[in-house]
Amino acid sequence: MKVIVIGAGIGGMSAAIALERAGFETEVYEAVAEMKPVGAAISVWPNGVKCLNALGLKQPLRALSGNMAWMAYHDARSGAPLTRFSLDPLVQRTGEYPAPVSRAGLQAMLLDTYGRTRVRFGRRVTHAEQTSQGVTAFFADGSEATGDLLIAADGTHSVLREAVLGERVARRYAGYVNWNGLISVDEAIAPADQWTTFVGDGKRVSLMPVAGNRFYFFFDVPLPAGLAQDRTTLRADLSGYFAGWAEPVQRLIAQLDPLTTNRVEIHDTEPLTRFVRGRVALLGDAAHSTTPDIGQGGCAAMEDAVVLAQTLATHSLGVEDALLRYQARRLDRTRDLVLKARKRCDVTHGKEPALTAAWYEELKTESGERVLAGMCDTICGGPMG
Repeated sequence: MKVIVIGAGIGGMSAAIALERAGFETEVYEAVAEMKPVGAAISVWPNGVKCLNALGLKQPLRALSGNMAWMAYHDARSGAPLTRFSLDPLVQRTGEYPAPVSRAGLQAMLLDTYGRTRVRFGRRVTHAEQTSQGVTAFFADGSEATGDLLIAADGTHSVLREAVLGERVARRYAGYVNWNGLISVDEAIAPADQWTTFVGDGKRVSLMPVAGNRFYFFFDVPLPAGLAQDRTTLRADLSGYFAGWAEPVQRLIAQLDPLTTNRVEIHDTEPLTRFVRGRVALLGDAAHSTTPDIGQGGCAAMEDAVVLAQTLATHSLGVEDALLRYQARRLDRTRDLVLKARKRCDVTHGKEPALTAAWYEELKTESGERVLAGMCDTICGGPMG
């Protein structure tokens, strides 16, 4: 059986690797001529780690991962710790370590595992047509690709999603802008083995350790969409938004490189009611675009990949039947993740200031038990347990 995969991002490559390990032939098509990861890094939580372990990537992933042993929140202006606790209970409960990694490293690992030269780059899909026997994808350069089924892993701006749903889905602005990048570890900013977050005024500044003695950092600021800001004003913009914040935040702003810092207006989509039409299935952000507020976007795509390959390999009533079973296993799970992330987003970013203020107060008495229980519930609610 031959599977056409549209998109060579995290979801598409995870799917291609999982499908080939299950015995299927795959072809991967990617719109861009060269992969440039969107975002500096990604937190792969234990459910995502288990998915990559299942693809034979346990050791390569561990080599890319930072040691994130602790979690801490600090007051925005004084810098005083609000709470600090070990992530070991999460590790013991889930059976795996979290793996914060650079997106470039993760993307390279997936491409190299599949075979980078096998991916057809520069092939932008325009539409797909299917019959009872197969699917053909059509590309902007006039070429075509035919297979027994097609996996649309073409991201939050998916070209193929409308054909599956029968309608266009508008993205929803989540209300905040995120800046992210990588810097060398500086323990005057944060401990090298800790996820450190400064919170106040509906904003946050966060750092996670990744491999190579680096921090992944991000800034969140509630702002209107469409503001005319770019790299030339980045440091001044951040200095203004975080004026009066603690010295570690000021040190971070001074050290970051505007040329390699990303600025992203955060969006999601409403949970979909279907992922499948006939022999075409959505996967990853094409199926469930979410905000990054619970760190599950990439992990959910990895779960999709493992479930898809497992379902196709273990059912014998035909492609369309197997894809519907994939859909049935993923709809509720991904809806839950999208809505959990949206709820956390609203609290973190001051949509209702009283709720955000209450959260700041709760952090002062947080032992870690409540935070970790919520994280474990999310992580363990997926197919990897």
